[in-house]
Amino acid sequence: MTDGPSYFHFHLVSDATGETLLTVGRAAAAQYENVAAIEHVYPLVRTAQQLDRVIAAIEESPGIVLYTLVAKDLADRLEDRCRELGCPTLSVLSPVHMLMRSYLGAESITKPGAQHVLNAEYFRRIDAMNYTMLHDDGQHLGTIHEADVILVGISRTSKTPTSIYMANRGIKTANVPLVPHVPVPPQLENLGRGPLVVGLIASPQRIVQLRQNRILALAGDTLDGAYVDEDQVSEEIAFSRKLCGRHEWPIIDVTRRSIEETAAAIVRLYDDHRKAQRDEQ
Repeated sequence: MTDGPSYFHFHLVSDATGETLLTVGRAAAAQYENVAAIEHVYPLVRTAQQLDRVIAAIEESPGIVLYTLVAKDLADRLEDRCRELGCPTLSVLSPVHMLMRSYLGAESITKPGAQHVLNAEYFRRIDAMNYTMLHDDGQHLGTIHEADVILVGISRTSKTPTSIYMANRGIKTANVPLVPHVPVPPQLENLGRGPLVVGLIASPQRIVQLRQNRILALAGDTLDGAYVDEDQVSEEIAFSRKLCGRHEWPIIDVTRRSIEETAAAIVRLYDDHRKAQRDEQ
């Protein structure tokens, strides 16, 4: 291990919401001070076609793979391909199932997401997760007005992981990247007072550090000068502030916040937003 921080790709594959994997994976990764995980989260993987996309992503960015897939054919296929790629793989629930089976003398059922009670709250979370995954990174802008919350920000402001965290709590969250020299989508500019829009920013130094780490992890020493230039990043952040100010969108600085802290702040804003909407009716 070198003196500087090391980075690795951390793939979390689940046939449910992925919350179990996120909790276990982050708890384990937090024990290594000089190692940072680049998380790739794949919730609701229940078909061969969905697994194909996951495997393609692992092939592109090999790393550690944790999964909770109760369907044996999917789990076996994931294990086989990861073995071919040389990626260490672990079924997080298997050791627990083996212990319980030994003690209880009973076989477990193979039911994805069986830990969730099938009530309105559960279906709301699943609906939110489906919507959020579909509207990640500025996709499907035609239905962005159906979101509960929309996150906007420049690259590396934790929009995607924060969106997934929010979706796990039943809040339909879209996110839209702000890209230099690319016009802001009109669907975002003309939203009106429907969804809550929140701008995410961070200090230029933090953004540059995250971008350098990301590029080094993906492409060795090849760096895009403008992408990691602190003056350029400062201009991008200034543009984000002006855009949010023009629309009166609240801004959250994520420089020293964890994903959980950022999400908690957004939930408070969302609660106030819904209360204001009810008062107007």
